[in-house]
Amino acid sequence: MATTHEDLVLDARGLLCPMPIVKTAKAMKELEPGQVLKVMATDRGALTDVPAWAETTGNELLESHEEDGFLVFHLRKRDD
Repeated sequence: MATTHEDLVLDARGLLCPMPIVKTAKAMKELEPGQVLKVMATDRGALTDVPAWAETTGNELLESHEEDGFLVFHLRKRDD
């Protein structure tokens, strides 16, 4: 699998809903438009929460997969 370059990594493993999304939203504010955030989570709710959040906020979900027992999402910050 091709690796996606990330500009910032958010480790949300061990956090329960809604904290992975709360922390994702906060981390995205630190990025410039077009930059990529990698989110690592263990809460299975993130499988639906992260794509729904991306769609609602206009940010792009580039990919999602499982890796070593946790979930990984790559999100690109939308252009303002």
